[in-house]
Amino acid sequence: MPQLTDEAVTENTGAAPAAPEDQDQDQDQAAPESQGPAGRPGTWMTPEEYGASRATLWTGAVVLVTDTDGRVLVQSVDYRSDRLLPGGAVDAGEAPAAAAAREMHEELGVEGRYPRCLAVDWIPADAPGMPPGMRFPGEILHVFDGGTWTRERIDSVRLPAQEITGIHFAEPAELTALMDAGDARRVLCALRARINGGGAALLEDGRPTAPTALDRLGALRTRRVPQHGTWHPGPAPAHLTPQDPAGWLFAPDGRVLLLIARATGAAQLPPPTAGRTAGALPLGYRYFDQGAHPRTAARLTALPPGPDLAYARLLATPEQVRELSDWGPAGHEELAAVHGARTHLSLPSPPRTPPTELPPEGCHW
Repeated sequence: MPQLTDEAVTENTGAAPAAPEDQDQDQDQAAPESQGPAGRPGTWMTPEEYGASRATLWTGAVVLVTDTDGRVLVQSVDYRSDRLLPGGAVDAGEAPAAAAAREMHEELGVEGRYPRCLAVDWIPADAPGMPPGMRFPGEILHVFDGGTWTRERIDSVRLPAQEITGIHFAEPAELTALMDAGDARRVLCALRARINGGGAALLEDGRPTAPTALDRLGALRTRRVPQHGTWHPGPAPAHLTPQDPAGWLFAPDGRVLLLIARATGAAQLPPPTAGRTAGALPLGYRYFDQGAHPRTAARLTALPPGPDLAYARLLATPEQVRELSDWGPAGHEELAAVHGARTHLSLPSPPRTPPTELPPEGCHW
């Protein structure tokens, strides 16, 4: 960073300090080209020069809200055809989090605080879609976490008389069709950052500078498979034919095995036979599409080499598995059963950390 001029020195002395008497006179004649005012070395600027040299960018703040099914709140506005997250410009002297709270109140009529930032995006000045007359200089946009809203909170929304014409909750995979391309990238990255739980993502035009496994695999870019059946603990009745059995396979740290399709980013639980296990027990089953979809819980002791290159194998918390899935209201009951099985297997409750991809050669614990 250039150093600012010490105006007191330059105005009062106006010259470099005298050289020692015994210094070679030839050296006195050759001042380095890098010397600035008062003969001081380095790059020196007045406060006015330094201020004029700094980049000028807009600052914005938006809020990411989901419902209990993991769908994202987007709003329709009267000045453009695509959908937006609630939010807007940060006013002069206003903190981004304060702007987020103000915009939520102005646009949706809800009170709240949003201290957790999910993503900070640098939007370049040449971003498509900006009218030339706007003279868009680029923007730093903060995406704050608005949390998961219940039906009661959603029903409390009150729209203003103008600007916001409606809201609805969209499946994450629908965002690319509903929003500007950069906005959709940003929202998906922020949503993955929320699921990761590893802090705010740094983005450049909606693309992460340090992609996580969920970013690299494109999680949530295709529609999640709905599994909204009812949850029933214990083994499935004999008269129901088991369909698509899946396993909650626990690593020693309490996380579970998760598969993500490389081609689509779709997440799913593995089959119970995906690895070597111990202490297996029937956890329960989901009933939908006129069939029972059983779930097994077990301790994972070894994972063989991955023969199927179509799927990435990750370790994730049970909550992350649920957030990447579309399970409906029964998801809460299944998650409670999973934690009961984890306790039964004497495994710890894992902290939320970004899911980690397992090596293709497999693992042993």
